[in-house]
Amino acid sequence: MPVHWWWGFHSSKPDGERGNDAVVMIRRILPYADGGDLAASRDFYVEVLGFEVAMEDPVLGLRSPDNPTAQVLVPPRGMEDPAPRFGIDVGEPAAVDAAHIEAVRRGLRIVYPLTDEPWGVRRFFVEDPSGTVVNVLAHLP
Repeated sequence: MPVHWWWGFHSSKPDGERGNDAVVMIRRILPYADGGDLAASRDFYVEVLGFEVAMEDPVLGLRSPDNPTAQVLVPPRGMEDPAPRFGIDVGEPAAVDAAHIEAVRRGLRIVYPLTDEPWGVRRFFVEDPSGTVVNVLAHLP
């Protein structure tokens, strides 16, 4: 069976079987640093590497002043269990839904359910085939 791109994901669906037309556009990939000491982490990323603070709640979010999509997130230790290793911003809430549908269809382990968070993102955590936990997210309108 030929391989096709469907919702931006690698899929083996035959021609004509697209279902939802939501398009996943990866806007940024967000690495997660350990948040054992948020104040020290903030000082390190700001004073040593030149990041600026983009947000402090619910996680410490840091970004490059020259390239605002170059970011690092530092969640407080224990905030999320299991903690994701990185996040993928897929652009739109409908794309989060599409990725969730595809992950479930493939039998991947959902480790945090599809949720609209009070801080304005729609997300879920999925374990990739090698066991890495990924936060799939988009900002709500």
